Amino acid sequence: MDVGDHAGAGGHASEDAGRRAAGPGPDAGHVPVMLDRVLEILVPAAEAVTGRDPVYLDATLGMGGHAEAMLRAVPRLRLIGLDRDTAALERSGRRLAPFGDRVALEHAVYDRIPEVLRRLGVPAVDAVLFDLGVSSPQLDEAGRGFAYSYDAPLDMRMDRTQRLTAAEVVNGYPPAELARILREYGEERFAQRIAAAIVREREREPLETTRRLADLVRTSIPAATRRTGGNPAKRTFQALRIEVNGELDSWRRALPAALDALPVGGRVAVLSYHSLEDRITKRVLAAQAADTTPPDLPVPLPEHEPRFRLLTRGAELPSGEETTTNPRAGSVRLRAAERVREAT
Repeated sequence: MDVGDHAGAGGHASEDAGRRAAGPGPDAGHVPVMLDRVLEILVPAAEAVTGRDPVYLDATLGMGGHAEAMLRAVPRLRLIGLDRDTAALERSGRRLAPFGDRVALEHAVYDRIPEVLRRLGVPAVDAVLFDLGVSSPQLDEAGRGFAYSYDAPLDMRMDRTQRLTAAEVVNGYPPAELARILREYGEERFAQRIAAAIVREREREPLETTRRLADLVRTSIPAATRRTGGNPAKRTFQALRIEVNGELDSWRRALPAALDALPVGGRVAVLSYHSLEDRITKRVLAAQAADTTPPDLPVPLPEHEPRFRLLTRGAELPSGEETTTNPRAGSVRLRAAERVREAT
């Protein structure tokens, strides 16, 4: 997705950086993250396909910036674009309309890749992009409830057709479960204190707005901590967003499903925006790129050779120039891999 593109699952632009980048208008500040590097990785996989049109799966379509660039770079390319946010699909649909029947857009979370490909009759895809995280439109549209800088209903649903909202989480979850979410998904060291404060406050009156929650979190954290590290509510808001949208569970299912859909020579690129997503990405790709021959055997066994090779050394970072001109790229980490052997 674009920085400020997607509507999938993860933590991509920080809100503070997002406000600096955004200007007037719905598409202001919309710049695809690490676009040149993504094209450098994925275009060769599409161009190498012979005998049929190559297929590119943009699993976090957002506003369609990466997708448009791929379609322009490879004239034979066919796009399958997924997004869980119907508003994002409407915007990207308008943007990609000039490409006609080369484009198929689907309202789906990316862990439903196998189901979507079966329904479309597509046996394999040649290039896949995941641009994880909350999108610029989601941050910049106050009513979505993602941002602690706006006073809005506690919503945080990427897919507004689903039922669970952030208000239901903060007002209905047991104290221990609230603390676990804040600790695990927000990496919040004051999770217990914040959860206890939420429970006390909701007993007085339900928490319904972002401003009230942000103020409550701020007063729950020691004063010395509040003076450093940006807005103290950011970790709580990240944790609630991940819980509401099931982001990490979906990601654990989605990446293996995408790898299974790639033929030999197919490539995947992943843009992550916080350590929880990147850790899952690193673990899955490393496992696929490892030789699993038992260590006591003298030679590698063909059926245990790596299925993928890594295309990045560790996680690649954006250039200093990009983070200067596009602050929303500041936290991104890129990992990529290519299938080198069919699954046995």
